[in-house]
Amino acid sequence: MFLPRKQFEQLHGIRLLLLCLLAILLGGCRVASRSVLTLSVAASLHDAILEVEAEYTREHSEIEFRNNFGSSGALAREIEQGAPVDALLSAGSKPMDQIDAEGLLVPGTRANLLKNRLVLVAPKDSRLGGFSGLTGKDVRLIALGEPSSVPAGQYGREALTYFHLYDNVSSKLVLCKDVRQVLTYVETGNADAGMVYSSDALLSTRVRVVAIAPDNSHDPIVYPIAVVRGTRNEKDARAFLGFLTTPAAQAIFLRHGFTMASS
Repeated sequence: MFLPRKQFEQLHGIRLLLLCLLAILLGGCRVASRSVLTLSVAASLHDAILEVEAEYTREHSEIEFRNNFGSSGALAREIEQGAPVDALLSAGSKPMDQIDAEGLLVPGTRANLLKNRLVLVAPKDSRLGGFSGLTGKDVRLIALGEPSSVPAGQYGREALTYFHLYDNVSSKLVLCKDVRQVLTYVETGNADAGMVYSSDALLSTRVRVVAIAPDNSHDPIVYPIAVVRGTRNEKDARAFLGFLTTPAAQAIFLRHGFTMASS
């Protein structure tokens, strides 16, 4: 039996509408199946972690990353205050110790991932010759991370104390919110010197490394990682942190000036 043309067109239109609705629903399901990982990441890891995430998503297209970059101390405080974070990548042990002591980490997920070096940098045309030169008249401002919240600032203060310089240069210090701001101050000439990680110094063509702080002049510079308790994506967070120790991820970190904590 043949339907009148008008009825046929109406039924065909309804069929197309249903197919469109089905496609929308299926598309919505695909979007909903994506897992979003929210990471709190030390500012000094900015460039390296973005490259690592891009490498990871080549094989795990269902994972989407949302990064919160900042000083490790500030990131730890945000987690204490209930920030919805899946994992923390810290630039120092103390911020991680702080939230670990409060039971805010998933047991068994904490590990030391990377190591770094602390360096004194100055603008390219600076004649600064070493740490002792920081007391000279040519050095008016020294950029340093806020020691209470920025691990690089804590290490920097320890190194200045080791060289018996801290009391003499404390009036010259300009405290910064994170290590990348320290680097920017030196690059732009707003500071005559600064203390950053060697991985940060590699990023800039406008500064030079004046000196490397001896390892015994400050606490060990390690980058611990851990899954944060309360995450709804523990399985995916564990998988990604596991990837950070693979040769593919290690090659990226090494290229950015880090060394592996196990080396």
